[in-house]
Amino acid sequence: MPAFFEAEFWNIANAEFWVGVGLVLFLAVVVWAKAPGMIAAKLDEQSAKIQGDLDEAARLRAEAETMLVNIRAERDEAERQAEAMLAAAKADAQRLAADAKVKLEETLKRRVEIAERKIAQAEAQASADVKAAAVDLAAQAAEVVLSARLSGLKSDPLVDTAIGQMADKLQ
Repeated sequence: MPAFFEAEFWNIANAEFWVGVGLVLFLAVVVWAKAPGMIAAKLDEQSAKIQGDLDEAARLRAEAETMLVNIRAERDEAERQAEAMLAAAKADAQRLAADAKVKLEETLKRRVEIAERKIAQAEAQASADVKAAAVDLAAQAAEVVLSARLSGLKSDPLVDTAIGQMADKLQ
């Protein structure tokens, strides 16, 4: 049984009695001063503040999630654009390589044609030079032969015959 129900507790000389009386008076003063209402109001105020903070945190979280979704979408779009740019760059590089190959082949073809023309011109020039040298050589040989013939004879029988024929033809 608790000490509250014993007769000794109710003795005025007992310290526990006075502690009980002080507790009852304290509780009466607290109730009379409306402390529970103030405590409840303060707790309600704190609760409202905490609820506001929670609502703000939920709103910020929703905004952050929305921003995250937007950023991921932008990143995906940027990746798609980068892939498209890379594909376009590869296609351009292949096209430029093909164009360069065609231009190189055309340039080589032109240079071969130019070289063939120069070779043909050089051959023609060499042939002409050989012919001219042969003609000069033949003329010199003829001159030497004729000089040798004429130096031995006072007159050339061929020239005399040709002169004689001319006289006949002129008449």
